[in-house]
Amino acid sequence: QGHPVESGGGLVNPGGSLNLSCAVPGFSLDGYAVSWLRQAPGKERETVSCISVRDGQTYYGDPVKGRFTISGDNASHTVFLQMNHLRPEDTAVYTCVIDIISCTVHSTNYYDTIQTGFWGQGTQVTVSS
Repeated sequence: QGHPVESGGGLVNPGGSLNLSCAVPGFSLDGYAVSWLRQAPGKERETVSCISVRDGQTYYGDPVKGRFTISGDNASHTVFLQMNHLRPEDTAVYTCVIDIISCTVHSTNYYDTIQTGFWGQGTQVTVSS
């Protein structure tokens, strides 16, 4: 109850776009940070992006800067990740996490050894021609 639910993944051509949604019913977005993580087979989990509505902080991992945009809609309790100019190396399972951290604490591997917060089930993104 109240856990994040991701949607919007799928198969897309290189250079294409997807818009992922993370629904967080029962949560007030201004009290938490919402992060998008991703993990590909054989690769470490990495933090893609984060948004903290309360303090206005955002975070983007270096591989996605300039291509992905995170946003939140308080009315619908939903966080979005607009992904443009997708590359094959973006292929991964994308997971939404709502946590009490600030986005300012983030780094690429922040969640590689800890699993605080509420985690969604993940949505598959495959970028391939």
